[in-house]
Amino acid sequence: MPKEMQELQKQWHSLVQSIHSNSNVVAFMNSRVGQYLDDHPFVALSLLMFIAVSAIPVAFFLIFVVTTAIMACIGVIVVEGVVIAIGGIALLCVLCGLGTLSLGVSGALSICYVVLTTLVNYWYASRGEIRKQEVNGSLPQKSPSVWDLSASNEKDE
Repeated sequence: MPKEMQELQKQWHSLVQSIHSNSNVVAFMNSRVGQYLDDHPFVALSLLMFIAVSAIPVAFFLIFVVTTAIMACIGVIVVEGVVIAIGGIALLCVLCGLGTLSLGVSGALSICYVVLTTLVNYWYASRGEIRKQEVNGSLPQKSPSVWDLSASNEKDE
């Protein structure tokens, strides 16, 4: 067992030597903070323990932040999609209503156009016929109107 311990001690010593020979570690140990921690090993151990123990909660918090951000993005996309879908359906309803309204107004205007052109053509045709008869010298015989028939009925009685 002591032989295994000696080998383990050699491995540990070589690991410590490789850490102490690292240029970043040498630069840190030459700084004021490194000198302070080298002079106060309890503070260095406390700081090391704090960093080691707080790594797990900080990691969980970062995972929570990233997950929340991803879910918020997905949620915004879903909400935006729902809003766009509702807006599209509303637009479709408005356009269908406007289409129906335009068909109704077009139909009414077409009927008015046909009726008015027929009346105007009939009126001008009647005036033209009256003028032709005036030119020929014979006036058209007026057909008795409803008022004339009622007046003649009263005289007969």
